[in-house]
Amino acid sequence: MQSLRAPALALLGLAAFLLIWEAVPRFGLVNPAFLPPPSALPKAFMRELSSGAWLSAIIGSLWHYFVGLFVGAGLGIALGVLVGMSKVAEEATAWVVRVLRPVPGLAWVPFAIIWFGVTPGAAVFIIAIGVFWISFFAAQGAIRGVDRDLVEVADAFGFRSPWARLFKILLPAAMPGILVGFRTALGQAWMAVVAAEIFGVAGVGQRMMQASSLLATDIVVVYMLTMAALYGLLDTAFVAFQTWVLRWKA
Repeated sequence: MQSLRAPALALLGLAAFLLIWEAVPRFGLVNPAFLPPPSALPKAFMRELSSGAWLSAIIGSLWHYFVGLFVGAGLGIALGVLVGMSKVAEEATAWVVRVLRPVPGLAWVPFAIIWFGVTPGAAVFIIAIGVFWISFFAAQGAIRGVDRDLVEVADAFGFRSPWARLFKILLPAAMPGILVGFRTALGQAWMAVVAAEIFGVAGVGQRMMQASSLLATDIVVVYMLTMAALYGLLDTAFVAFQTWVLRWKA
């Protein structure tokens, strides 16, 4: 009985939230044009789906998302591992990191438009910038956190070259930290998608801006909920992948 308590409370909380949301515009506390009730969303979703706009926007955003995620996270992990392994590399990049790290991803939008134009490449660039630093610091910290005794044991067994140390000792030991950083990057990349598309690149962000300019807030909420659902699926799939990769820890 105790095991059912948490799901029951979660379901009750969700039902209460939906009821309050439905009641607020219904009783005129908020103009429905500004906050559509949940009951209006299925009809709005079906309109978007039947017109083909929903599928087109989702496909475009997922393409930007995955390319930006893997480019940004891949480069971040690679550089983080390098800096984590080498004191010289860490010292050489210290001030570059301090200068560029505080710059928010949205600050790069003007350069993305200048360099790539209003194209998918610009959206990919913004998303990649958004996840690069998360992956970089996660990888650097994970490599730095590897027990030095393991490195000494590797030396004793003849793994003295940097490549041998990397693949036999450092990467396996640092993998949990690297994967935690990548999971954080999953969420950051998804949040960056709308910002990356909001200036005119075809996708969810552009469609939401078009809808909001027409006060079609039901369409905006449909895409908000779609993004939440897609992220939930992606995160669940990644957790399963993470568990499989780290099965040796069980």
